[in-house]
Amino acid sequence: MAERASNPLVEFRRINVDGTLNLARQAATAGVRRFVFVSSIKVNGEGTSASRSFTNADAPAPQDPYGISKMEAEQGLRDIAAQTGMEVVIVRPPLVYGPGVKANFAAMMRAVQRGIPLPLASVTTNRRSFVALDNLVDLLITCIDHPAAANQTFLVSDGEDLSTAGLLCRLGNAMNKPARLFAVQPSLLQLGANLLGKGDMAQRLLGNLQVDIGHTRNTLNWTPPISVDEGLRRAVVGLVP
Repeated sequence: MAERASNPLVEFRRINVDGTLNLARQAATAGVRRFVFVSSIKVNGEGTSASRSFTNADAPAPQDPYGISKMEAEQGLRDIAAQTGMEVVIVRPPLVYGPGVKANFAAMMRAVQRGIPLPLASVTTNRRSFVALDNLVDLLITCIDHPAAANQTFLVSDGEDLSTAGLLCRLGNAMNKPARLFAVQPSLLQLGANLLGKGDMAQRLLGNLQVDIGHTRNTLNWTPPISVDEGLRRAVVGLVP
């Protein structure tokens, strides 16, 4: 999130597009039958309304350099598949959490662990999709050789979407520590964040980002093997205070 490159899109393209497509071309030349690509839900966009979820059939609408680069990589992979006959499978995860998770998710974990009061008790109506590392890996393994996965795009999540307050409480349960939340209206939180230049961060805490994994479930007969609570329990093991 703390972008330091003078031209982030150029840097993201260098790795996410050029690096990916170079590897895919070599794989096709070597006779690899199927290429599984971990993309990002950012290809769909940055958030959803309260009444709908992202689906695999949505038109791409990336809004930042990272999302744009992932979209371009997907497009390039489809071209290579058409030219070479190599099968391509695209998986778009939302935020992935597990042992060693970084950024905002790690910050929330540390806040709960340290008993820091957070003004998020009223953030109960938003919903966000997450995916535990174990669930993502299980889907990727499924995509390696499942006959129905060829040339498909799959969204993935834990299958249970959480509000921000709900996530913090569940993290507290995983740590056997109560999440210390107090109530401030979300509109005031967003206003304060905007004034401090942290509007995007507030949106990730206050807004919605839901993914519909119905296509994934139905096409692959796949179900996330571990629950949200088990995923959170595994994520907090070994957390350094």
